[in-house]
Amino acid sequence: MVTFRLSQSRKPGTPDVAGFYDPRTFSVQYIVSDPQTSACAIIDPVLDFDEKSGATATHHADELLDYIQREGLTLQWILDTHPHADHFSAAHYLKEKSGAPTAIGGYVRDVQSLWKDIYNWPDFPADGRQWDQLFQAGDEFRIGSLSGHVRFSPGHTLASVTYVIGDAAFVHDTIFQPDFGTARADFPGGSAHQLWASIRDILSLPDETRLFTGHDYRPGGREPEWESTVAEQRTRNKHLAGTSEAQYVAMREQRDRELPMPKLILPALQVNTCGGQLPEPESNGKRYLKIPLDALDGAAWD
Repeated sequence: MVTFRLSQSRKPGTPDVAGFYDPRTFSVQYIVSDPQTSACAIIDPVLDFDEKSGATATHHADELLDYIQREGLTLQWILDTHPHADHFSAAHYLKEKSGAPTAIGGYVRDVQSLWKDIYNWPDFPADGRQWDQLFQAGDEFRIGSLSGHVRFSPGHTLASVTYVIGDAAFVHDTIFQPDFGTARADFPGGSAHQLWASIRDILSLPDETRLFTGHDYRPGGREPEWESTVAEQRTRNKHLAGTSEAQYVAMREQRDRELPMPKLILPALQVNTCGGQLPEPESNGKRYLKIPLDALDGAAWD
């Protein structure tokens, strides 16, 4: 059962934000809309994947399209904050259904180059052509009358960006809810030092800025939450409040050594470095994922 919640615009020039929580992957998908023009963007959509059966589906993505149609919105952008390690992106599917352009940070080319070697893809085009738009830090874009800009937020991945749209910032896997803390930084290309710098950059936004995170792991079994403010994160986040950079990096690196790799990282990165495109069907009409063995540390028995 998907949890839905709407955070409404507080003043002119700010968006309505509809959040859709996926309990299978603990992910939050967003529809960001302009109350004045009814233009909207989708951020971090999920393509359904059942790792036990290998089945794929579009239930979550279709729910986003149904909401857009029901609310009379016009889709202008399909945005990913980074190539996700714990779910498949539905960006490619949504583009096929809607015709809206896809976008991600241009630093995705670094991630593609890294994973190209891991998957032994010598002919893979690691130039970002799988998306319609590659954003650089500081780039501006519009959703109807709303102004948005892109901030480079590496640390969790090499390619992570934050989208700031009016008074809302979509901070992906940098900062979680205050009672859970912050994201891991041990994926290939990750860095706890870079993550700290990215978090400080996000927390330099105005106190009242609404922060929307990419996951909620529901500590203590509470109901899903995904919205906070800069002021709340500064004062209440369990990993950040009263913490120095040295303390944070030591905590983050120690904690990451104890975490297993996400169960979908190897299939997910194969799909997500391709912009959400599934592998091409083979001669029997079936698609196959390529899983490299002994490619990553963090086995569950470590």
